[in-house]
Amino acid sequence: MVLKLYGMAISTCTRRVAMVLHEKKVPYELIEVDLMTGAHKQPSYLEKQPFGQVPCIDDDGFILYESRAICRYIVAKYPNEGPPLVPADPKANALFEQAASVEQNSFDPLASAAVVENIFKPFFGGTPDPEAFKKIIAKLEPKLDVYEEILGKQKYVGGDELTLADLFHLPYGSMLPAAGSDVIEARPNVARWFGELSSRPSWVAVKDGVKSVPSYA
Repeated sequence: MVLKLYGMAISTCTRRVAMVLHEKKVPYELIEVDLMTGAHKQPSYLEKQPFGQVPCIDDDGFILYESRAICRYIVAKYPNEGPPLVPADPKANALFEQAASVEQNSFDPLASAAVVENIFKPFFGGTPDPEAFKKIIAKLEPKLDVYEEILGKQKYVGGDELTLADLFHLPYGSMLPAAGSDVIEARPNVARWFGELSSRPSWVAVKDGVKSVPSYA
């Protein structure tokens, strides 16, 4: 049975999961959950995702939600397909988890807030607050200054091998230029790192919207 990915084709977190499915060459069917019509709050969906958010997966009856947890599950289930993405060595794994924690707690809250302020808010009929946006970016900049230093010493955020910690940055990081910020491009090491990530076929396949992939040739 093909894995079912419940989500919205253009949602950031749905794209995060689909990207990893592409990295691991796992066929999947996208089941569109239309946030605009409130489909994510319907009882049938809440049975799968009780918090009423996207995405979640149904892997032959195994239901799982939270995009980063789903990505880790996919990597664990398909260790021999594509790049490892999660190191097995205890020390390398600890460095991966360290970088993943930084992404989730230091990068994502600010990058997502910036995108919400200048992209999602007007999309839903609201008015962006330029001062609020400036304050968000002002908080993000010193975080990325540390990234700049780290990435001047190693290729990726968790070391010299690509991991999920790197890929997790793509959904919101890729939207920062459209939101009106050059915080990534302004830092050479960060720009080099993010440019490489952005050119990966897995991201190219989902960056403009997720589509079902019944099989891989």
